[in-house]
Amino acid sequence: FKSAYVAAKHGLVGLTKVAALETAGQGVTVNAICPGYVLTPLIEAQIPDQMATQGKTRDEVVAMLLARQPSGEFATIEQVAGTAVFLCSPTAAQITGTTISVDGGWTAL
Repeated sequence: FKSAYVAAKHGLVGLTKVAALETAGQGVTVNAICPGYVLTPLIEAQIPDQMATQGKTRDEVVAMLLARQPSGEFATIEQVAGTAVFLCSPTAAQITGTTISVDGGWTAL
């Protein structure tokens, strides 16, 4: 049940690359931040639904969500925002057309 979600993510990665190439040399950088699970209000709202659907405790649902995140922790909103701030800084002026994962090691699996 994830085909639309996965297709959209792949499309955004492709769009990031093309937009970066089209704006290269113009002082514009285009990158994508790809977080793993972040404990947002959306995820918080999904946990009770998963508990009811699967007959699991909150801890079991959280463990299930984080099973693909080797750090075993949710990324924080501040970590994702900090990555965005870095990408907007002069230090990142030559970073363009890439994805940066904030996922506790998920993509390393």
